[in-house]
Amino acid sequence: MSVPGRQIAQAVIQTIIAASGRSCGYATVPTSQSQPSGSQLPYHVLYELGQTVSGPPFGDPAADARLLFQVTTVGASPDAASTGADRVRAAFLGRTARGADWQYPITLPAGYAVMGRELDREDGMTVAGSTYSYVQRFAVHVTTTG
Repeated sequence: MSVPGRQIAQAVIQTIIAASGRSCGYATVPTSQSQPSGSQLPYHVLYELGQTVSGPPFGDPAADARLLFQVTTVGASPDAASTGADRVRAAFLGRTARGADWQYPITLPAGYAVMGRELDREDGMTVAGSTYSYVQRFAVHVTTTG
């Protein structure tokens, strides 16, 4: 069974929303009806950048994948963009006080589990007009469980 990128992306979006308290769009600006903050700045946009599959030979029901995501945090000030990026970083990499568990779990559909997460690249902040964007890329390692 292959790893469904779209379903994993939706789970990652929910984790970003939980950690940041701001809306996150899928490859576009969140809609005005998006929860919890609509299209009001700051917000996040998640892009799927593909996946690398590994594990057993083709046709075997077990598989692993490294999915790459870009998160762009958009804010009206440098502080808002940077603070939003900090929250996204915490969503992916934050650990509980004991350090054994993720602070913000990525809840995947049945049959899949997160094996690991990592910061792949951080391009930092840019400005266009009066809008600031902070770009980060994260990898999520997923395996099949059933």
